[in-house]
Amino acid sequence: MDISVVVPLLNEEESLPELVDWIKKVMTTHHFTFEIIMVDDGSKDNSWHVIQELSEIHPEVKGIKFRKNYGKSAALHTGFRAAKGDVVITMDADLQDNPDEIPDLFRMIKEEDYDLVSGWKKKRYDPISKTIPSKLYNRTARTLTGIKLHDFNCGLKAYKNEVVKNIEVYGEMHRYIPVIAKKAGFSNIGEKIVQHQARKYGVTKFGLDRFIKGYLDLLSITFISKFSQRPMHLFGTLGTLMFFAGFLAAAWLGGQKLYFLWNNIKAPLVTDSPIFYIALTFMIMGTQLFLAGFLSELISRNSSGRNDYQIEQKINL
Repeated sequence: MDISVVVPLLNEEESLPELVDWIKKVMTTHHFTFEIIMVDDGSKDNSWHVIQELSEIHPEVKGIKFRKNYGKSAALHTGFRAAKGDVVITMDADLQDNPDEIPDLFRMIKEEDYDLVSGWKKKRYDPISKTIPSKLYNRTARTLTGIKLHDFNCGLKAYKNEVVKNIEVYGEMHRYIPVIAKKAGFSNIGEKIVQHQARKYGVTKFGLDRFIKGYLDLLSITFISKFSQRPMHLFGTLGTLMFFAGFLAAAWLGGQKLYFLWNNIKAPLVTDSPIFYIALTFMIMGTQLFLAGFLSELISRNSSGRNDYQIEQKINL
């Protein structure tokens, strides 16, 4: 099979028939063999009923229904597990992602040998309350992750099948699938400018809180990708620097006190200086960070997956 299209959805009953017709038209025109996997993330409307009807009309349509709302990451992870196509395409169900982009995405994966191609909605039909925070968020993500994508959160992406089978999307980490893929060894990541459609039906399922959660998730995935196997390198370094800075400040106060006493100068109490409390705080925090790194290292060393590695090929084994 050439392509699996994975569509996570929540309360999108109005757009589903049009989306399926559009995808099928593109696939038929380009003679692709395909499947459409629709993952209903606990919809409260008639989305699942519509999926059932579509599957009877179009045998390429397959459906997975969650008993309750687990989030987009869970829907994508489940869809990835079921995907059988050589290339896996993800897109949102609200018709804002354009299925006409599928052939070029497929070509970039198959002919240009990208592991992952992310869409870039360069021209967006969204209010400024979404576009400005999104630009700031993407700029921060590029800086922290080193992956030069303009639109991490674009739902329209293409993957080699082996990529989706070797990554785990959890929590709300769907925004950072390129980071997860890179951590798993799939570093050939491309980008394609895609056409963004104005929302035709329903309302957005994401509020402004997603930007706060997005930044928190970014910090989490950055830490995990860089320090999950060596937490002592982060906590130990920070702890040592803080303890050493506090120790130097305390030593300076002690040296000053001894100097005054040696020269029969009336010396102020060490505890009267704010530097004493700053130094003490730094030393305590440094010790705590070092211990946190040590404990994290012990947990990491005893993790069942500490020696799980991505093996691409084997010979004579």
